[in-house]
Amino acid sequence: MTNTADKTGLEIMTAIKNGTLPRAPIANVLDFDLTEVSKGFCRFEGDLKPEYENPMGTIHGGYTATLLDSAMACAVMTALPKGAGYTTLEIKINYVKGFTGQDGRVAAEGKTLHVGRRTATAEGYLYNEDGKMLAHGTTTCIVFPPA
Repeated sequence: MTNTADKTGLEIMTAIKNGTLPRAPIANVLDFDLTEVSKGFCRFEGDLKPEYENPMGTIHGGYTATLLDSAMACAVMTALPKGAGYTTLEIKINYVKGFTGQDGRVAAEGKTLHVGRRTATAEGYLYNEDGKMLAHGTTTCIVFPPA
């Protein structure tokens, strides 16, 4: 694992986007990429696959939750100083439209709402290729100050 204690959260996420740091292992499993990053914002994109479907033939809610958790929590990360850490304390997801493994590409966007010394909150949205919202959510993260 690469030591990133000397980098801000934005520097880490930018390095992941640029390929100078590896993407998170979950991104390899579900094959999604960080496509946009700025302070307080992250966007991930992924191609839907039949392997992500539940027994009813629609994309499993865990896939949606994973992409939104990644986008929202990583948006929080972009606002953290050198040496700080975080973890998701709570997520809430609202599923608004069903979709399948044949529906193409999706994008999850996360945006910070509040970043404090001990907690942070963010909101996120999942869109299909046509810009239709598939789900939205919020997160609360606990922030670990620099050691």
